[in-house]
Amino acid sequence: MRAGGDPPPAITARPPDSVPAAALPLDPFDGIAAIAVTGEHATLALVRDPLPGVIWRVGAPAVASNLLMIVFASADAFWVGTRLGSDALAAVATSLFWIWLFVSLAEMIGVGLTAVAARRHGEGRPEAAAQVVWETLVVAVLLGTAVAVGGSLALPSLLAALHTPAPVAVLGARYLGTYLLGAPLIFAYFAVDAAFRASGDTRTPLLLLATSVAITLILDPILMLGLMGAPRLGIAGAAVATIATRGGGCLLGVALLARRAMVRAGPVRTASVRAVLRVGLPTAVTGVLFSLIFVAVTHIVARFGTPALAAMGLGFRIESWFYVIGVGFGAAAAAIVGQNLGAGRPDRAARAGWLTLAFTTAPALVAVAIELLIPVHLAGVFTPDGAVITETAHYLRIAAVSQLFTASEVVLEGALGGAGDTIPPMIMSSSVSASRIPLAAWAAPRWGTTGIWIIIAATAAARGLGMMALWRAGWWKRRAL
Repeated sequence: MRAGGDPPPAITARPPDSVPAAALPLDPFDGIAAIAVTGEHATLALVRDPLPGVIWRVGAPAVASNLLMIVFASADAFWVGTRLGSDALAAVATSLFWIWLFVSLAEMIGVGLTAVAARRHGEGRPEAAAQVVWETLVVAVLLGTAVAVGGSLALPSLLAALHTPAPVAVLGARYLGTYLLGAPLIFAYFAVDAAFRASGDTRTPLLLLATSVAITLILDPILMLGLMGAPRLGIAGAAVATIATRGGGCLLGVALLARRAMVRAGPVRTASVRAVLRVGLPTAVTGVLFSLIFVAVTHIVARFGTPALAAMGLGFRIESWFYVIGVGFGAAAAAIVGQNLGAGRPDRAARAGWLTLAFTTAPALVAVAIELLIPVHLAGVFTPDGAVITETAHYLRIAAVSQLFTASEVVLEGALGGAGDTIPPMIMSSSVSASRIPLAAWAAPRWGTTGIWIIIAATAAARGLGMMALWRAGWWKRRAL
């Protein structure tokens, strides 16, 4: 890594498209174009500046954006759990597994666009990146519409597959059915977010999200509880608030992209769409399989009653406070790796992956300590139900150490996505996750929920170790886009 005082590299002619950028026999200091970040007219050279500063400047706003979403999700869980009851909390928790499946398809858009657009920015072609953004937005809206229609028609079957108690299933139908109505805007939001991040701008998504979350934090209790003359929507109000968060950010984000010439309307080219989907599809498959696997695990957990179901969902909510720190830095790694590969600097991209992972170590250790020391207090914030609190604390104590490995998984999965190498992570992650079904089925009758929680924690750690092995192998350096 060069010292901060080194002069910027010279800008040379762009190589032909037929040559994989990451495989070009360039001197490390040749062919580097500084990257202009649009957010506040600042310049952030993802391929030039010292890596620690770059990672922090790109990663910190991304982490803050994700934490804002967790603030909203936690407030949502607080109102549901304390005002609507444990059945409603279990309904939201179990609906999340299907929502993860739908969001996995949206992440296909985000991951693919980040990799392709970041590569174009690294090559010094912002106009080409803007065209890809437009094409991906169109695909995102169409895909979101298909999910909204198909999911609504299949809603009874989706809920029946969870085998939840009847009161939980009724509430789940209201929540999930309302959520599906906003799928087109939610899918488009992923494309908008990826467009900014691919350019190295993580501050604008933060500002968009901060505004929308502030509004919906107010709307959430109003819509759920019927305050200030609003209709009392109950659990459906929680879904409406979520749609408002993503939908409002999406519409404002599109306007900003257009104003900054970061999106350029035109015909949707098949080749560009294929490139985005080719990179993003394995990530989507991973997410879809993960969701289906958890539907099966939920069926196993359901035999232990509503407190166990609510505890699993609530445990995920609490873990997500620390999980999203890794996700934020993973998004930063994706942009940095993608741009450096586009600029012909695979060795710098490799260092960026490991260094970004190091940034998440301290938060992961904090997560371990908190989940071991005060799990009861954490669970008690979201529900007064003693049985749910006890089971959630039990889950958190068992899962605590796996937080260290989860950081490795999400950061390096983001880095591999930025490189466009998403098939090996899909195979590794999906195979490990799939083992949860037979292992949980084997452990449940022997050790109850304790056995299930141990299986979840152990497989999470295995995925983290697997992702580290894939990054170290370095096959991603030869991936062409």
